[in-house]
Amino acid sequence: MCAMCRYYYCSTYICGFAAMAYFAMLSGQGWTAIAGCRQFFYARFADYIITMPLIILLLGQVAGADVPTIAATIGASSVWIIALYMGSVSVVTTVKWFWFLLSIGALAAVIVALARSFKEASMQRYPEVAELYGKAAWLIILAFFCYPVVWLFSEGFASFSVSFEICAYTILDVVTKVLVSFMVMSGHDALREGPAANKDFF
Repeated sequence: MCAMCRYYYCSTYICGFAAMAYFAMLSGQGWTAIAGCRQFFYARFADYIITMPLIILLLGQVAGADVPTIAATIGASSVWIIALYMGSVSVVTTVKWFWFLLSIGALAAVIVALARSFKEASMQRYPEVAELYGKAAWLIILAFFCYPVVWLFSEGFASFSVSFEICAYTILDVVTKVLVSFMVMSGHDALREGPAANKDFF
């Protein structure tokens, strides 16, 4: 397999699954009414449960992180998304906030892995690769901080309108998926030359 194929595949599927989810929502599919008759787009979470692990995998490949670290971070990201979904559809208030706190804990584990473990692995590669990872990772981390904030004032307190919620999530999705994928693809020369570029993931 070519050295760059792993990055192409991850970026293509990240953007592809996101596009499918947004097409479904634009077509009036993938939503239901939750407590308070609020419109809830479960298609977004179907997207996230696939694309968030792929984003972690993409960053892990860029950083040259080891398989156990990538797998553990993917697991934490899955817990984060599932817990947020369960909190969104919960009717009992205490249950909703339990799921939210669980999602925050899982998200914290993801952020720590990206900021420390993945960063340390990237430093073992060429400086250009480490710089590329640093830019992409911190953009992802900042966006990941914003996801629970949007949820808190949308599905949580229902302070944001559904329209504002959709706009906020769309901006975050463009940053974490389209922009980061573009950044990784733009750094193909550095990734191709990095000492860990030919290391197989499996």
